[in-house]
Amino acid sequence: MMGKTKDSELGALHVSRLTEPGHHFVGGVSGLALQITKSGARSWVLRTMIGGKRREMGLGGYPSVTLSAAKESARIARDKIKNGIDPIEESRKLKSALAASRAAALTFEQCAAAYIAAKEPEWKNAKHGEQWRNTLATYAYPVIGKVLVRDVNTAHVMRILEPIWNTKTETATRLRGRIENVLDWAGAREYRSKDNPARWRGHLNKLLPQPSKIAEVEHHKALDYEEIGSFMAELREKEGMGAKALEFLILTAVRSGEVRLATWDEINFDKRTWMIPASRMKAGKEHKVPLSDAAIALLKALPRIDGSNYLFPNTKGDPLSDMTLTQVLRRMGKDISVHGFRSTITDWANEETNILPVVSDMALAHAIDDKVKAAYRRGELLRKRTLMMKRWEKYCGKVSP
Repeated sequence: MMGKTKDSELGALHVSRLTEPGHHFVGGVSGLALQITKSGARSWVLRTMIGGKRREMGLGGYPSVTLSAAKESARIARDKIKNGIDPIEESRKLKSALAASRAAALTFEQCAAAYIAAKEPEWKNAKHGEQWRNTLATYAYPVIGKVLVRDVNTAHVMRILEPIWNTKTETATRLRGRIENVLDWAGAREYRSKDNPARWRGHLNKLLPQPSKIAEVEHHKALDYEEIGSFMAELREKEGMGAKALEFLILTAVRSGEVRLATWDEINFDKRTWMIPASRMKAGKEHKVPLSDAAIALLKALPRIDGSNYLFPNTKGDPLSDMTLTQVLRRMGKDISVHGFRSTITDWANEETNILPVVSDMALAHAIDDKVKAAYRRGELLRKRTLMMKRWEKYCGKVSP
């Protein structure tokens, strides 16, 4: 016991001068003392009886906790004891609850990674995990990746799904299911307690159109990207300028009119690029297309027709008709559209690669916010697109067993 007596009350100045190790009872509240260790550290403690046992309760360090503040805390603790409350146990429970709350404060992205790690061993297809990661990274993480999983709500889910529900319906439905699974997993782990905002029946089916209804009015039926290798092998067996034009269209991810009206002066073999003039682009802006090895080889093998500057002319030297490429597909027995190959390459990029959406969007000449393009150094997107087209060419050469 230090100080004058347990009952003598010390002032703030006196307390500030205490240096001897031990317990210095400051008076004013029974049992309140300033504890000084041999190292000189100082903190407040309250010695009292709780449930018939002698206990010592910490009230914080000195001088961050002042004398008057320590007295107030000590009085509150004694009042709780009089009312049958153990303030030490109460404090432990509060700290435990806070620790549990922090442990449960996982973001959606963290939960998605944990879910994939837990479920991936049971997935037969090794690509399945990568497809999960790519679709979530492309569409979900920009909206809810950093949001605490317990806070994800319907508004978040709708922000993710609405922009692609009618245009990329198959991708959107897969994405919805994946978000639902992650949130169900988080609920099972008690990281969230609310209803699942990504559930379909009784919830999102009231807010979004049925996917089957959208499919009925889809104008551009697309080939599943997993079938592209087999399709390209079959296409390369076909004779005729229409088949060559279709192959070139697939390798370059452009529109039918851009291929049919392409001219030799637009091709730069040295730089391995094809410059499509603004007059032929949907967005009215000049578009540079990087050419892969297969695209270059295809062009170099094309016959030249005297008096015609078109890459893919008909027998008269004029551009191919709008139906020529479609007729190639019909003769192959494929119920798909020429324009649908743009969806095929987009789905491949989203599902099978880590290619950024801005890169694939630029490759397909989609409209992109100037602020997004400004984030890239001059020429950087072209380099990334060149790598993308090389990967796409390689993927097109793989024939599934």
